[in-house]
Amino acid sequence: MKNLFADLPAQLPSELVTVLAQHQHARIERIVSTGHSSPDGFWYDQDESEWVVVLSGEAIVRFDGDEDPITLTPGDHLSIPAHRKHRVEWTTPAEPTVWLAVFIKP
Repeated sequence: MKNLFADLPAQLPSELVTVLAQHQHARIERIVSTGHSSPDGFWYDQDESEWVVVLSGEAIVRFDGDEDPITLTPGDHLSIPAHRKHRVEWTTPAEPTVWLAVFIKP
């Protein structure tokens, strides 16, 4: 057994993605962000559905076509259907934002 908050680097050049478990139809990842965001003009458009929860830190996510972004704090979670374009607008630089993401393949 491991702890999701173990080995959190203080600074990262890019997001740190660790696959925790993988199956034919699902994947679970720990994502660590420290002030990271999606590149300008970039939108995720995934073949998989995703459920994500923020465990620590804060983030702002925007869905394509939505006027208002969504602020996520610890315990907040989202379900993102496959091909629902979205982006990470901001993560707090003051502390690591730790996400737990579950991807489900069709």
